[in-house]
Amino acid sequence: MKTLIQPGNIITVTAPVGGVSSGDGVLIGSLFGVATYDAAEGESLEIQMTGVMSLPKLSTDNVAVGDPLYWDATNGQLTVTATDNKLVGVAVFAAGSGATSVEIRMNGSAAV
Repeated sequence: MKTLIQPGNIITVTAPVGGVSSGDGVLIGSLFGVATYDAAEGESLEIQMTGVMSLPKLSTDNVAVGDPLYWDATNGQLTVTATDNKLVGVAVFAAGSGATSVEIRMNGSAAV
């Protein structure tokens, strides 16, 4: 197809303020992905937009399978709280209160 540029599973962006480490969640505007390597602020960075990842979550949240998960960019973690956060995927395993990470199937599209 002449209009296809790439599959879009991994895209290249500019690393945000403060830079990122490999495995960090990255939210740039409405794009959310996981950094595939370390990058200093302003450097080119590839982020994984699709797949199932284990990412940090708010430890007080009780997450059930299928719950929508939102990215809290201020604290760099997932939460079940929609207010002021961007929807980035759904939980594929439960993670109770006290757990500090959760497995998420990322949307692979714009965070809303």
